[in-house]
Amino acid sequence: MRALSRKDAMVVGGVLFLLGVALQLTHVYRVSEDGGSRSLFDYEEDLPISKAPQAESRPKTETLADSFVAIDMEPQTTILRHTPGFTIFEQLYVFNGTLFVVSDEPQDIPQIRLMTSTGYPVWNPPEEIAKREPTDKDMQVISSGKAVQLFGKRGIRVKDVTFLVNDPPQFVAHYYHYTAGETPNNSETRTFTNTQTPIKELLLGMWRAYTSLDPEIPSTGETSLPPPRRWVFPHTPSSKWTDPPRVNQYVLHGIFPSSSMEFEEDWQDRANTLKTYIFDRVVLADRAAAMRDPDFARYERYANSAFNLKTSDHWWKSMRSNMLEYSSLNSGAVPSIPEKPVITYVSRQAWGRRSLKNEDHEVLVAALKKLEAEKGYEVNIVEMEKMSKDEQILLAGRTTIMMGVHGNGLTSLVWMPQRPKTTVMEFFIPQGFTYDYAWTTGALGMKYFGFWGAEHFEPPNFPSRNFPEGFQGNQIPIDGNVVAALCDQILSGNEQ
Repeated sequence: MRALSRKDAMVVGGVLFLLGVALQLTHVYRVSEDGGSRSLFDYEEDLPISKAPQAESRPKTETLADSFVAIDMEPQTTILRHTPGFTIFEQLYVFNGTLFVVSDEPQDIPQIRLMTSTGYPVWNPPEEIAKREPTDKDMQVISSGKAVQLFGKRGIRVKDVTFLVNDPPQFVAHYYHYTAGETPNNSETRTFTNTQTPIKELLLGMWRAYTSLDPEIPSTGETSLPPPRRWVFPHTPSSKWTDPPRVNQYVLHGIFPSSSMEFEEDWQDRANTLKTYIFDRVVLADRAAAMRDPDFARYERYANSAFNLKTSDHWWKSMRSNMLEYSSLNSGAVPSIPEKPVITYVSRQAWGRRSLKNEDHEVLVAALKKLEAEKGYEVNIVEMEKMSKDEQILLAGRTTIMMGVHGNGLTSLVWMPQRPKTTVMEFFIPQGFTYDYAWTTGALGMKYFGFWGAEHFEPPNFPSRNFPEGFQGNQIPIDGNVVAALCDQILSGNEQ
């Protein structure tokens, strides 16, 4: 081995010197706050240069790529709940505007006609009834193998909960409930002179059906169920969704502020893509299917079928709470139930139709005011059409007894507190009756009294549905003193 030259020795020496410095740096210590010592490299968090987290430490988040799924790897459709007119699906497939239930056990799937229809308007001639019967264009039940053949290998996932309303605009564009004619002994043969109300039927029915997935809702009303991410109306153009007083929008914005709306145009746009959409969870409502329920003829209420599904007694409470909170935002008031009872008389005297005799109206007002003076009850005589939406709902939210002639203003009863003494009193022309508000009151667990002048009736002893002459008139009688006496009887107990 030859000796290193002087030049080579200097190079090697320099390298060794640098290595020595590096080794010394790895053993530099600082005194910590607790008096101990730590290596400088224990203080990486003190350095101003940020350090990206390791990939495995990052939280799992959904990406755009998660929107596309392999159809042959997707589970089959599951029906979580079903009653005529209301069905809850998981993994519901939609292609070219048609709903597909993918199942290798078709015998377990309910009849299609009890789940959906063509969405054709509800008119009573036999040929019109036949037009509501669903076809393969509306819904099909297919096997998993057929699904792969029909849809191909890939599909688009539509995430979260969808409320799908398969009703015609005939019934969607009205908040209030108007009178309906009937051909006896045939639950599908009806002449509807206007419409049923979404708030009392559609919204009540869909939420009742949906909450059957959480039957243990506590008295606070808190539920683990996520709100619908979207509402879809395949047969309703966006221009037909709006009711005249625009209450539909107001209510849905208040209860479901994050829900989007899709209408007939949007549904057709999806269909035109000729792509397969797989909806995570769908709550499907269909009026014509609900009318095929054998029990429909009893009350003729769209939502009645949903009450075949069991849930908590507190199923409506979260809806009411959200609506009251929303209505109170501008005023800053905190929604609450007052200590003393509140009586609200919804007057229709300015309408000129379906109103009390003027003299009977005056006697009723005087009798209620006398109760207020003698018993300390709060009494409100109101015309709902002269109040803002916020005012209507907040007043209903405080009301113990609501009364009035059969009509639109009583719809606000859905926001009344569900307490033992909460009561609705409805005035009719003698021998006249329809189940509209009687059914809704009972569905929410409240007391109900119908009045014919001085006579009153309550469930289950309802009269037959009837629209005699004068039902829509302005000469409806009422005995105001009898009404006031019944109010006092209800309110004078130990519980409010």
